[in-house]
Amino acid sequence: MKNDKLNNQYRVNEQIRVKEVRVVGDDGSTVMPTRQALEMARHQGVDLVEISPKAQPPVCRFIDYSKFLYQQKKRAKEMKAKQVKVEVKEIRFGPQTGENDYNFKLKHAKEFLLDGNKVRAYVFFRGRSILFKEQGEVLLLRFANDLEEFGKVEQMPQLEGKKMAIFIAPKKAGTVKKSQQKLDRERREAEAKEAALQAEANKKETEGEMPAGGGLFANAKISEEALRKLKENNE
Repeated sequence: MKNDKLNNQYRVNEQIRVKEVRVVGDDGSTVMPTRQALEMARHQGVDLVEISPKAQPPVCRFIDYSKFLYQQKKRAKEMKAKQVKVEVKEIRFGPQTGENDYNFKLKHAKEFLLDGNKVRAYVFFRGRSILFKEQGEVLLLRFANDLEEFGKVEQMPQLEGKKMAIFIAPKKAGTVKKSQQKLDRERREAEAKEAALQAEANKKETEGEMPAGGGLFANAKISEEALRKLKENNE
C-alpha cells in the first residue's frame, strides 16, 4: 500500500499529458514540448518524471524512476527514524524511601534520560505524612540535582492531590560529559556524607521531626543545599 501511494505521487513518461514541460537539470531549466522531452529521455535511457505538477508549465526531470523511488523511500525512512517518540517514565518515592532505594531509582532515572525519555518523579503521601510535604519537595529537588548532568527540570515540584511531582527532561545528545568513573566517585562521596549525616541525625531524633526509619526525612537532611541551589536557578 505504501509503495503504491508513493508510485501514484508522480506522473512518468506517457502519463504526462500536458503540451509542454519545464525540464530542470544541473545546467538549468528549459521549456520544451512534452513529446520532445520524452524523446530526449528515451535517448538518454532514463525516464521523464513530473516532480512539480502545479507549476506552469509542470516541472520535470530526466531520472531513473526506480532509483528515484528508492531514494524517496530511503529519505522517508530516515526522517521517520529521527522522529523519536519521547516517553514519560515515572519514578515513585514513598515517605519511607531509604538511601539504597533512592540510589536504585536514581540509577534508573539516569538510564531513562540517556535513552531520551522524560522522567516524572513523585512522592506519594499517605494519611498524616502529607504534613511533611516540604520534605517531599526537598527530596525531589535533591533528585533533580543528582540528575543535573543528564537532564534539566522542566517543571518544579507541584502538589497534585496526595502526590508531589517534578518533571525532568533529557539533555541533548552530547551534553553528558562526565565520565562513569567520576560519577561513581561522586556517588561514593555522597553515600559517605549521607552515612555521616544519618548517624548525626539519629542522635538528635525528636518526636515529629523524623521517623525512626529515616527514609524521606533523612533524605531531606542532605537535600537542603539542593533545594537552595535549584530554587536559585529557577528564579
